[in-house]
Amino acid sequence: MSAVAAPVAMRRALPPEEAARGDFYALIARLFRSAPDSALLATLAAAPLLPEDGNARLGAAWRDLVNASSVMDPEAAADEYHTLFEGMGKSEVSIYAGFYSGAPSIDHPRVRLQADLATLGLAHRQDVTEPEDHLAALFEVMRVLVAGGAGREPAPVPAQKAFFEAHLQRAAPRFLEAVGRSQKANYYRTVAAMAAAFVSLESDSFQLD
Repeated sequence: MSAVAAPVAMRRALPPEEAARGDFYALIARLFRSAPDSALLATLAAAPLLPEDGNARLGAAWRDLVNASSVMDPEAAADEYHTLFEGMGKSEVSIYAGFYSGAPSIDHPRVRLQADLATLGLAHRQDVTEPEDHLAALFEVMRVLVAGGAGREPAPVPAQKAFFEAHLQRAAPRFLEAVGRSQKANYYRTVAAMAAAFVSLESDSFQLD
């Protein structure tokens, strides 16, 4: 599922901090779009740890994800992803932002999301059947807003902040908390912890802008 954006192809170099933000959004989107394959697990297992002078919570969560990736079997990861997010009937954890908003159907956040995507010039791809409020799609949108690509320049910080606060700030922490609480989460507990640390850091950073 790649509900909005094509893979980012950079037109110009980003400042290191912005490139890192884009990379985190890309990775989180990828891990919640589908289970990691053997290549991604190997890449994560070999990834360097974050600098010790950075955010301590994110650094610890990243270390745990690297360690978990080094021992995770891709078939087990696929089974876990299916159990958590794609189970027959009702999934263990809803992966749709609208589930966490508590909004009535008449004012479903998906309606506002569609309008915001249109304003940003990000159309819902016709070959995608998943609704726009799939959390992986929302993280992909943030990746595009931060990093640009596919003929787009990065969006100004106020535009990034507006989309984040409207569609991720409330839903993402609740979703990630639900994943972390699930008795059926193993590898994805470390994914959720890393994503939660990053989302918290982004939220705090946006408050300073």
